[in-house]
Parts: sequence; structure tokens; C-alpha cells
Amino acid sequence: MTGVSTARARETAVAYGALAAHAALLILSGIAFATFLAPPASAWLMTPTNQRIAAFMFTFGGQLAVVLGAVAGITHAAARLGWRTALAIFVVAFGISLTAELMGTTTGYPFGPYSYTTQLGYLIGGRVPFNIPTSWFFMLYATLAICGTLLRADDSNASRWKWAAVAAFVLTAWDVSMDPAMVATTHWLWHLPPSAGHSAFRSMFLSNFFYGMPVTNWLGWLLTGFVVSRAMLAIVPPTTWASRVSPSRLPYVLYAVNGLFPLLICVGRGMWWAVMAGTIAMAIPLALVVRVRRAA
Repeated sequence: MTGVSTARARETAVAYGALAAHAALLILSGIAFATFLAPPASAWLMTPTNQRIAAFMFTFGGQLAVVLGAVAGITHAAARLGWRTALAIFVVAFGISLTAELMGTTTGYPFGPYSYTTQLGYLIGGRVPFNIPTSWFFMLYATLAICGTLLRADDSNASRWKWAAVAAFVLTAWDVSMDPAMVATTHWLWHLPPSAGHSAFRSMFLSNFFYGMPVTNWLGWLLTGFVVSRAMLAIVPPTTWASRVSPSRLPYVLYAVNGLFPLLICVGRGMWWAVMAGTIAMAIPLALVVRVRRAA
């Protein structure tokens, strides 16, 4: 085995190890939020020792899960695209999505008026948890792999724009259940204006549309996902995604387990519309991937 193939095997092993730990943490966290962390608090959870354990997990559990997801994405990309390219798409995705999140928490554009709590860890600029743009990276890495299976691959500008548009919708499907789950667990808060006295247009887009979330949030996700995807495609063209990244199972598992986490929370909180809509939204691209791969 050559040095290059040995390094690739090592990077792939690290990626799958990180993915396994990432999935385990997400599933355990989802079950916890759906059961004993859901109100009303259980008496056993209120003891000083258990409160300290819960506080530790609140502080570090989510952060560790996201870091492991990023490790899985970066090392998987390194094995297939090289370290320079892997780090380049991470930096670009992190930088653009962080800029969008800082704009959103400062001005309300493009997502709507919201703020993060400290449950997601260190706040960059006092506003955006570091693991938010980190998760944008690895979820868009997964969605572009999905595009590589479902869409025709050529490296024309038209193809790159088309891929970016599809990737934005596949990414936003994740938020169908994620946003209700995170609002219910106070990971972030919406600050919606009263509907009285505003225009019908403003009331429609900035009202409590879906479990406390306004329509503008999904529009912001689509726009940001589109811009970040297009930037990543400027570095790694569609034919490379399709030939080097999409044949692997890791991106699809990464996408699926991140969808399972908020669904578990929504089930535990009885948010059945979010469960149904979120399941359908993420199941469609995954089912299409399974169908195409089986037919290949």
C-alpha cells in the first residue's frame, strides 16, 4: 500500500469514527431532550449532583457533537479531495454562514429577528455560537454529496447554479424539524413583532408561522444555503463531487442522523406537525439517493 493510500485509509477511518461518535451523541441527546429533560422536570434530576451533570452536558454535549460532525466532514473530504481543498471548503462555508448569522442576529436579515442563548456554547462576537457555522459546513457537505447522486454533473456555470439551488432546498429540509426543536429547548429565541398594526405582507412573513418560527427563517436558509453552496462549488466542481464524494455512504448517514436528532425532540414535545413535515422533507432526498444507488 502506498503512502497516499495509507493516508487516505487513515483519514477515512477517522471520519467514520467521528461519525459514529457524532451519531451516538445526537441520538442520546435527542432521547434525553424528548424524555427526562422535557418539562416538568423529574424529581431525581433536581438533586445537586444530577444538576451538575445536566449542566455539564448542556454546556459541552452539543458542542462536542457538532465538532465531531465537522471532524467527520473534514477528514472525509481530505481523504477524497486532499487536505488543502477540504480546509478551503470548510473556511469558505464557515466564513459565509457566520457572516449571514451575524447579520441575522444584528439586523434581522435574512432570517428574521432572533438571538441565540448560551446553550450552544461560545458566542462569536457575543452573538453566534461557534458550532452554528460549523454545522452549516458539514450539512452542506452532505447536501452537495446528495446533489452528486441525484443531478447530472458537468462543470458549467449553469450546472453549478442549479446544484446550489437544489442543495439549498435539501439543506432547508433539515430546518423543518430543527427550528421547532431548538425553539422548544430554548437554544435560540425568536423576537417577533406584534401583528397588529402591520401590513398583511409583514404579518404573514414575520408572524408565528410554524412553532414560533416566521416564514422569513426558511427564506433566509434558502438564500444562505444557496450562496454557501455556490461558493463551495467554485472550489470543488460538480464532477468532482459526483465522482469522489457522492459514492461514499458517510455524507448520507451524516445528513440522516442530524435529521433524527430534532425529530426525537419534536416527538417528545408532541409537535406532531413538525415530526410529520420534517420526516417527509428529509426522507425525500434520502429515498431518492437510495433509489439511484440501487439502480446503479
